[in-house]
Amino acid sequence: MKHFSLDEISALDKNFRRNLINSITGFKPLHLLATQNQQGHSNLALFSSAVHVGADPPLVGVLFRPLTVPRHSYINIHSTGYFSLNHIPSAIIQQAHQCSAPYPEELSEFDVTGLHEEKSMAFPIVYVKESPVKMGLQWVEEYTVQANGTIFMVGKIVELILPEQVVGSDGFVDLEQLHLVTVSGLDGYHTTRKLTRLQYAKTDRSSHVIPWQHGA
Repeated sequence: MKHFSLDEISALDKNFRRNLINSITGFKPLHLLATQNQQGHSNLALFSSAVHVGADPPLVGVLFRPLTVPRHSYINIHSTGYFSLNHIPSAIIQQAHQCSAPYPEELSEFDVTGLHEEKSMAFPIVYVKESPVKMGLQWVEEYTVQANGTIFMVGKIVELILPEQVVGSDGFVDLEQLHLVTVSGLDGYHTTRKLTRLQYAKTDRSSHVIPWQHGA
């Protein structure tokens, strides 16, 4: 077994340390975060930090890197108050990965990658047409992590678009049907394989398997 002390981690080569610490936390969800500025110019960025915050109201958190350089997504969200999160199917993973390149503000990642904007009458920011699961979010609040300057932003889901057949009768969404991609580290992309669903854990009984259900 390999052991790293904090001092040893701090002394590692920068790129080695970045890959080690980014990948050690495990598999993460992957989204394309879409924003627009006041002029309607679209921006698309790759994010692997979205987390569930709460269901009532429906809240999702996203972590932004420190504002040491212009962060177009962050600036646009504060300009309009809205952003969208779009799940990534395996068919567009190379195009999605390209959105992590530092393009200038005046150049839209939609144009560069060939991905397409999709608009909703009920939501002011575009979605990614190729994404099968789309979340429209409104900015709620944010917090700065004092240890390193990263920003944890919380958004409220105000619109949710996904195929009806993946929503079970109990509300559980079977994302695996949609061939979505997860990520480990910064550039290791994976698909998933279903194992099981288990009952809510209680102290007075063992949890039993829940059958997979399709169609709300």
